[in-house]
Amino acid sequence: MKKVVFGLAICLVFACSDDDNNSENIEAVNQSTWIKNFGGSGDDSPRSILQTKDGGFVVFGFTNSTDGDLSAKTLNVNDYWLLKLDAEGNLQWQKTYGGSKDDRGQKVIQTADGGYAITGYAMSDDGDASNNEGFHDNWVLRLDALGEILWEKSFGFSGHDHSYDIIETPDGGLFFSGFLDVTSSNGEGSTNKNSGLTRHGVGEFWGTKLDADGTIVWRRFFGGTNNDRSFGVINALDGGFILSGASESDDFDISDPKGSYDFWVVKVDKNGSLEWERSFGGTGIEQSRDISKTADGNYVIVGNTFSNDTQVTENNGSSDVWLIKISFAGELIWQHSYGGSGFDSADSVNLAVNGGFIISGNSKSADKDVSVNQGENDFWILTTDAQGNLLNEVSMGGTDLDFAYDAIEANDGSIFVVGETASGDFPEIKHKGGVDLVVAKIN
Repeated sequence: MKKVVFGLAICLVFACSDDDNNSENIEAVNQSTWIKNFGGSGDDSPRSILQTKDGGFVVFGFTNSTDGDLSAKTLNVNDYWLLKLDAEGNLQWQKTYGGSKDDRGQKVIQTADGGYAITGYAMSDDGDASNNEGFHDNWVLRLDALGEILWEKSFGFSGHDHSYDIIETPDGGLFFSGFLDVTSSNGEGSTNKNSGLTRHGVGEFWGTKLDADGTIVWRRFFGGTNNDRSFGVINALDGGFILSGASESDDFDISDPKGSYDFWVVKVDKNGSLEWERSFGGTGIEQSRDISKTADGNYVIVGNTFSNDTQVTENNGSSDVWLIKISFAGELIWQHSYGGSGFDSADSVNLAVNGGFIISGNSKSADKDVSVNQGENDFWILTTDAQGNLLNEVSMGGTDLDFAYDAIEANDGSIFVVGETASGDFPEIKHKGGVDLVVAKIN
């Protein structure tokens, strides 16, 4: 096993064959690697990062700080928070969006015109939010290239309705996914289904297609009588959409459940009609958090698993990161578990230049696939080849709670990861207080 170690709390381990395990394989890390934190004395957390067309980056999440980097913010409640960084992680500008209540940003994309679309869930009906239908709504904003609001819309009913992912569609519109509190909506939430026949239960996968101006084209929900939540969505190759997440149900739209919670994947056509759905997992708990296209036109889905049976062939102990590859028709191609004897989980998966995958999440392990643990949950970033074989992994953190939420490969081949830290001893940074937003570049 080939190891690269930098700092006191960060290890990069190349998971190659055992015959590579010798001291001469220790290498120095390029000095351009860096870690930076942003925020104030409150809690500041990212959920999404992307490289922008100018070679820099945007990071998106939420903050309740009113000092430090957020000194212009006046209310200590959560607002959406968008940060624009240059290629070296220097802050170019930042914007907060929200009102007087709890507003939590989840995903940012750059649109074809160079602006941005952001989504999450919000309780505010003042400030930047024009309305709220009750508790949390799906709140979507279209922004220009400098983060100025072009339009904003709230979508929801009287319950807690959350959005976690958004994509631009080929026609220039948007599609966002999340979950609908269908009990509180009294069965409403689908434009082309009879509400009296479709009221299932606790929560549903919920997908909404918008035009370029934010007007609803259609929306549909899918699920059963228990808790079903979509955390990811991608454009399908045929113009439809694939929603991924987790399902606790075993009825209505769910045809072949495997256990307590499963990875659940729903394919709809361009008009929202259900074409197929698949459950993946074992008899324990599986929850998927993200989905990405593969270089060969199929899909990978990542999350965590507690199982070691049915479709899960290995468990390293407690919860493992679980990555599956499925075909464009929803058939399982392969699956891999990664982790140690502690709790390990993933939140994002993105395609690497070599056709493999970059996974980010958190780990409490310090054995098996995990090189080191500094205490509690650490950032954990994995890279694999195109077949899902582990190539390398990075664990970084301090003695408190640290969670990585997204990681991408940049144009120069470096990996950029965003997460949050509550650790006063997180390496290379001076902690600002509460939970800090962290951006790290790893070569």
